[in-house]
Amino acid sequence: MAYVAPSPRFLPWLTRKPRPKVFAEGAKRVQFSSPVLPYLFLAPQLAVIFIFFYWPSVQAVSSSFYIEDPFGFGSTFVGMSNYTDVLTSAQYRGIALFTVVFTALVTLFSLSIGLLLGVKADAVIRGSSAYKTMLISVYAIAAPVAALIGMMFFDQHIGPFVEVASWFGWDMRVGLSYSDTAFAMIVVAVWKQVPYNFIFFLSGLQSVPVSVREAAAIDCKSGFRRFWTVTLPLLAPTAFFLLIINVTYSLFDTFGIIDVMVKDKAANNPITLVYKVYEDGFRGNDLGSSSAQSVILMIVVFVLTIFQFRFVERRIHYT
Repeated sequence: MAYVAPSPRFLPWLTRKPRPKVFAEGAKRVQFSSPVLPYLFLAPQLAVIFIFFYWPSVQAVSSSFYIEDPFGFGSTFVGMSNYTDVLTSAQYRGIALFTVVFTALVTLFSLSIGLLLGVKADAVIRGSSAYKTMLISVYAIAAPVAALIGMMFFDQHIGPFVEVASWFGWDMRVGLSYSDTAFAMIVVAVWKQVPYNFIFFLSGLQSVPVSVREAAAIDCKSGFRRFWTVTLPLLAPTAFFLLIINVTYSLFDTFGIIDVMVKDKAANNPITLVYKVYEDGFRGNDLGSSSAQSVILMIVVFVLTIFQFRFVERRIHYT
């Protein structure tokens, strides 16, 4: 067969190199009619951040250097005296120690129980929807309501937990005994936070590829070892996120629970640093000391956040 040369008019088309595909070629950029319009959209959020975070923070730092009249008639500059009084107070150090123990226990048990329930729920085949709904529904309860329910369970007259404790010789007196009240506060705080951890752990477990689970089942017969060496490392990003959320919850979001459980009770009940700020500022009308405590707490949270992201996140591998 004779070779037929292509027509000269097709040579540019035949010799042309294919153009690389540009995936962002069809992407559209948002165009605003005015350069001021994007800032107008951001203005409400920026206003909320400034009014409810930056401005109160500046006011707290400023007030911490003064002794202020509770009725607003004047203030006296005292320098670092408020910080010195707070840090040298034995009562404040005891509350700080209880806050550390309370935060550690609530975070530990909330994460552990949430992970355990997530693993069990992931293995449920029949009735899984009802099982998950029952566990998640607790999260819809507000913190003060959860505390009221907890006080009913720990009531000295009708509380079932008090009756069960009496079977083992434990005379539980919530509201009168320091250790008993602390135990009840930890139980209620953990019960309130477990559903939140359960939701995220269950979502993380369901995102683990089936092929990875099958390969792990072939390589290792022990279910606990498969979970510890395969599943748990894949849940590390979720666990790190929940660690930060749970520490924040234990420090700040348990205020409603503590307020309900220690209000109108004996003065030796355990409280956290956040509640101490409220108690001194709104009940004791000591605004200078309350402001100094809030600044100290803000610095502690800032240092803790840096520690978590600098040292804990380094061990987390994102896939």
